[in-house]
Amino acid sequence: MEQRSLGSLRVSVVGIGCNNFGGRLDAATTTAVVHGALDAGVNFFDTADIYGATQSEVLLGRALAGRRGDAVVATKFGMPIDDDHVGAHPDYVRRACEDSLRRLDTDYIDLYQLHFPDDTVPIADTLGALAQLVHAGKVREIGCSNLNPDQLHEAKVAAGDGPAFVSVQNQYSLLAREPERDGVLETCEELNIGFLPFYPLANGLLTGKFRPGQPLPAGSRLAAMSAERSVHWLSEGFQQKVGALLDYADEIHVPILSIAFSWLLSHHQVASVIAGASSPEQVRANVGAVTQLTPAQRERLDELTA
Repeated sequence: MEQRSLGSLRVSVVGIGCNNFGGRLDAATTTAVVHGALDAGVNFFDTADIYGATQSEVLLGRALAGRRGDAVVATKFGMPIDDDHVGAHPDYVRRACEDSLRRLDTDYIDLYQLHFPDDTVPIADTLGALAQLVHAGKVREIGCSNLNPDQLHEAKVAAGDGPAFVSVQNQYSLLAREPERDGVLETCEELNIGFLPFYPLANGLLTGKFRPGQPLPAGSRLAAMSAERSVHWLSEGFQQKVGALLDYADEIHVPILSIAFSWLLSHHQVASVIAGASSPEQVRANVGAVTQLTPAQRERLDELTA
C-alpha cells in the first residue's frame, strides 16, 4: 500500500480509526481487525485516551503484542476523561502520556496529538511538555486536532527550533469541506503539516450502505446515534447530496466508498484516510477502495458537493 509522510513517520494512506475498540468492538474482534489491517498493508492506527472509556488503547495494545514494530500508533490527550484528566497543562500532558503508554503496553507513541485546543494554557507551555516527551524518547512526533489556521500558525511560532506539530486532524469529507473554506488545507501546505481527516465517510453516509429515504442500516453508527446528533447527519441537504453522489457513482461505475476515499487522497496534504472498521472484511474493502480519480471526475464531484 502507498505510504505518505508525517514528519519522520511513514503511514499507510488508509488507516484504522480505533474509536469503536472497547465500545462496539470487544477484545477478540479488535484483535481480528488489527491483524487484518496489518496483513492488508495498513500500518496506521489512530486512537485516543477517551475512546472506549480508555479501553481502546488497552485493546489496541493487546492486539499489537508481538507486532508493535509493524504499526504506527497515534493517540490523543486533552479531552475530558473525568474532572482530573483533561486539558493541556504541562503536568497533565506528561501524566496523560504515561497513562497512554501503560494502557498501550508500549514504551513509545509514534504520534501524540493534542485532541482539542485548551484556551486556558499557552500553547508554548503545552509544546514544551511535548518536547520533553520527544527528547525522552517516549514520543516520536507530535500532532493536533481541531485547530484553526491562526492556532496552527501560533503553534508553529511557539515551537521555535523544537518539535512542532506534523499533523492536524479535522473533519473533512465530500459532505464537510470546511478545511478548504477556513484555510486549514492551505495552512498545511504553508507549514508542511499533514492533514488527517476525521469522519471521512460522514458517519456512514458515504459507505454505500445508506440510501436516502430508506431505513438506516441495522447496526450502523447512524442507527445507534442519538436523535439529537442524527438530525445533523440526516438533514435534507446531506440526503440530497448523498443521492446525487450515488447517482454519479452508478454513472461512472465507481462505488461511492471508492469515491469518498480517493477524493480525499487526491489532496496531497492528506496523509492518510482514517476510517473505523468492524471486521477484517471491512478493512479489506477500505483498502481496496482507493483508486485514481480523473480531473473530470474531481470537477464533477466539486459541482455536486462544494
